[in-house]
Amino acid sequence: MNHNILLVEDDPNLGAVLQEFLELKQYKIRLRSDGDEGLQAFLEEKPDLCVLDVMMPKRDGFDLAREIRMRDTNVPIIFLTAKGMKEDKIEGFSIGADDYVTKPFSAEELLFRIQAVLRRCLHIKQEVPKTKFSLGAFSFDYDERLLTADNYRQPLTSKEADLLKMLCENKNTVLRREIALKKIWGDDSYFNGRSMDVFITRLRKYMRNDHHVEIVNVHGTGYKLLERAM
Repeated sequence: MNHNILLVEDDPNLGAVLQEFLELKQYKIRLRSDGDEGLQAFLEEKPDLCVLDVMMPKRDGFDLAREIRMRDTNVPIIFLTAKGMKEDKIEGFSIGADDYVTKPFSAEELLFRIQAVLRRCLHIKQEVPKTKFSLGAFSFDYDERLLTADNYRQPLTSKEADLLKMLCENKNTVLRREIALKKIWGDDSYFNGRSMDVFITRLRKYMRNDHHVEIVNVHGTGYKLLERAM
């Protein structure tokens, strides 16, 4: 399989060398030279993996990775950087990086890192996505868009089902507003935010009879689906 890789590197010489080397290894490379161009290419191409330089003009690699993560929580990201400080690596991994390569490095080293990350992510993708969830007394079938309990049956709209699925996947942890908005509504505008609040209110109403399940607001951040022991 010829994987598509987005390579964002502001050093034209290094970028050209890496592009040529990786294309010889049968990867399809989209090379961009700054964070803004990188984001546009990501939105257009939906690559299988992103290789991002950290220090770039217009939008650095960390900012670019945050934008990518708001739109896609699964695409693997490898950072390239001249920074070797522990704090920078921690920031990179906290954003959601899969690996971190410190300059100077060889093209062969980057190739091995890419192969390892893709093998790991391919294994994850091959697992069957979870579509059925248990929430207190409720059962939620995402494919059927249906929330059920004893003598209770609540059909869900597509957005209600999408939102409840994201909450279930992040159960007892915070689901960030901007991530849910960009994945389900397409952007995190004010009006879409108000729309999502309405859908949250609906989901709370559907589950109001089970006090073991609650959707709580996390001020300034998002929502958390809590499931307490029965």
